[in-house]
Amino acid sequence: MSVSVQQLLSPRPFLKWAGGKSRLISQYQPYFPTQFSGYYEPFLGGGAIYFHLQPHWAVLSDINPELVNVYRCIRDDVEGAIALLEHHAHNHSYSYYYQVRALQPQDPIARAARFIYLNRTCFNGLYRENSQGQFNVPLGRYKNPKICYPELLKTASLALKNTEIQEMPFEQILDLKIAQNAFVYFDPPYHPLSSTSNFTAYSRHDFKQEDQERLRDIFATLAKRGVQVMLSNSDCPFIRELYQDFFIHPIFANRSINSNHQKRGKIGELLITSYPIAC
Repeated sequence: MSVSVQQLLSPRPFLKWAGGKSRLISQYQPYFPTQFSGYYEPFLGGGAIYFHLQPHWAVLSDINPELVNVYRCIRDDVEGAIALLEHHAHNHSYSYYYQVRALQPQDPIARAARFIYLNRTCFNGLYRENSQGQFNVPLGRYKNPKICYPELLKTASLALKNTEIQEMPFEQILDLKIAQNAFVYFDPPYHPLSSTSNFTAYSRHDFKQEDQERLRDIFATLAKRGVQVMLSNSDCPFIRELYQDFFIHPIFANRSINSNHQKRGKIGELLITSYPIAC
C-alpha cells in the first residue's frame, strides 16, 4: 500500500519505545479532553500522544537525561543530528554498534545522534540501563534498519518548537503553575502483572509500588485543582484499587516485547481519567 506525502510528513514518534502508544491512539481518542489550556507529559518516552494532539504549547519532561537531550537537540539543531546520523548509518555494522554503545560523548548533538542510532538498531528498540547508567541493550536482528529518517526528524523538530523540555522527576509537576483546564497525561512504567514480568524501569531508577502510590496522590491533587488528568497503566487489581475514585476505561494493547513469543498478543490495559467522558 502506498503512503501519501501527507502521511509521510505527519508528526509522529521518531524513537522506538517499549510501551509506546502509537497503535493505541484510536482507542484513546474518545477519552482525550475536547479542550485544554496547556499540555504536560511527565513520562515522555516516545511522545506518541504529544505528536498526535499537537497542542499549541506543552511542557514535556522525563527523568532520563539522555532522552531529554535528544528531544532538545531535535528541536534546536535537527540538521546537526541528521548529519551525524547519516555518518552512523553509513558505518553501521555489528562491531560498529558496540563501539558506539561504549562511547560516552560529551557534545549534546553527538549524544543525541548516538541515542537515536542505538535506539534504531538495538534489540526491539528497548531502552535499558545498568546500575551505572550505561546503555546495555544488545544489537537487534535487523537486515536493513532505518537509522536516519530526515523527513521524520525535521517534522518532529517543527512540532517541538513550542515546547519546554525538562529533565525532572514526575513529582515536580506539582511545582509547576498548571492552570485549571490544562491536560496532564501520565504514562509511567506499568505495574507488573506478575513476579516474572517485573521490568519497570527504562533507566537506572526502578519504579516500585510506592512510586505508583505517590503518582496516584499526585493524580488526585491535580484533579482537585481542576486539571484534566489521564493516566495509562496495566489492568490489575492493584491499579484498579488505587484509582477506584476515578474513571477507569479498559483498553486492549498488543504486547510485542516478551521473551516467550506465545505470550505476545493482546493484553488488557487501563486508561484512567479524572473527568467523565461525554456519551
